[in-house]
Amino acid sequence: MHHDDSTRWRHTHNFAPDSSLAEKRTRIVVAITAAMMVIEITGGLLFHSMAVLADGWHMGTHVSAFLIAALAYRFMRKHAGDPRYSFGTGKMSALGGFSSAIVLSVVAFLMAGESVRRFFEPQPIHFNEAIGIAVVALAVNLICAFLLGSGHHHHGHEHHHHDHGDHDHHGHDHGHHHHGDLNLRAAYLHVLADAMTTLLAIGALLVGKYFGGWWLDPVVGLAGSIVVFSWALSLLKATSGILLDRTPESCDLPEEIRKAVEADGDSVITDLHVWQVGEGRYAAIVCIVAEHPKPVEDYRELFREHEELLHVTVEVQPCAGHETPAVA
Repeated sequence: MHHDDSTRWRHTHNFAPDSSLAEKRTRIVVAITAAMMVIEITGGLLFHSMAVLADGWHMGTHVSAFLIAALAYRFMRKHAGDPRYSFGTGKMSALGGFSSAIVLSVVAFLMAGESVRRFFEPQPIHFNEAIGIAVVALAVNLICAFLLGSGHHHHGHEHHHHDHGDHDHHGHDHGHHHHGDLNLRAAYLHVLADAMTTLLAIGALLVGKYFGGWWLDPVVGLAGSIVVFSWALSLLKATSGILLDRTPESCDLPEEIRKAVEADGDSVITDLHVWQVGEGRYAAIVCIVAEHPKPVEDYRELFREHEELLHVTVEVQPCAGHETPAVA
C-alpha cells in the first residue's frame, strides 16, 4: 500500500471537547474567588466567626481546584494531537474533576474538625462585620455560579463534528452530542458548595446577633462540611469510573452492540470492551466468532448509527479457528 493510500484510512484520536469558553470562564472565576478568599479568611480571623473563616478556607481550596481545572484545559489543548496519547486527552477533564473532589473531601474534614473545636472553645463574634463579609461572599458565589453554570449548560448542548475515520473512510462528518464537562462540573460544584455554606453562615450570624445563638456559628461549619463531603463523594464516583475505563451505568452501547451483531443468529461476540474516552464519547473493541463470518465492514455498518462511538476495533474469526482472523 502506498503512503498516500494509507493516509486516507487514518483518523484523529482527539476526543477532547472544545474547552476554550470554559477555560476562559474558569480563569475569571479563579481571580474573583482568590480575592474573596483573602477577604473571608482575614475577616473570619479578625471577627472570630467560624462560619466566615470556614467559608474562606473553602474558597481557598476552590482556588486550587480551579487552577487544577485550568491546567487540565491547557493540557488537553496542548496535547490534543499528540500521538503518544492513544485515545486522546479527553480523560484529562475527568482527572481534573477527580483531583478537585479529593480537595473537597480534605477541606470537609478540616471544616468539621475546626467547627467542633470552636463549639467547645467559643470566641466572641463581631456579628455586623462578619455578616457584611458573608453577604459580599454570597454575591461573589452567585456571580461565579452564573459564569460556570451557563458555560456548563452551553457545553452540554453543543453539537461538535468530528471525522469518524474509523467509521467512514469517505470523509463524512457525523454530528456528536456532547454530554457535559466533568472538569467544569467540578468547578461549578465548588461554587455551589460555597454558596450553600455562605448562606448558612449568614443565617447563623443573624440568629446569633438577634437571639444570642452563638452556637449556630460552629454548627453551620459542621453542617457545611457534611454537604461538601457528600458532593465530593458523588464527583469521585463519576470521575473514578471514567479513569478506570468502567462502562458508565447510563451507557447502553454494550447491549446495543451485542444485539446488533448477534441478530443474524450466527455471529457471537466473544469479547467486548466499551469505555469512555471523552465526555459522552466512547471507544470499543469487538471480537466476533461465526460459522460464516461477514466482512469486517459489514459489522462496522451495524455501529454507524451510534455517533457517540468514535473509535471501534473489530476482530472477526470463523468457529474452526484455522483461518487468520480479520481485524480492522
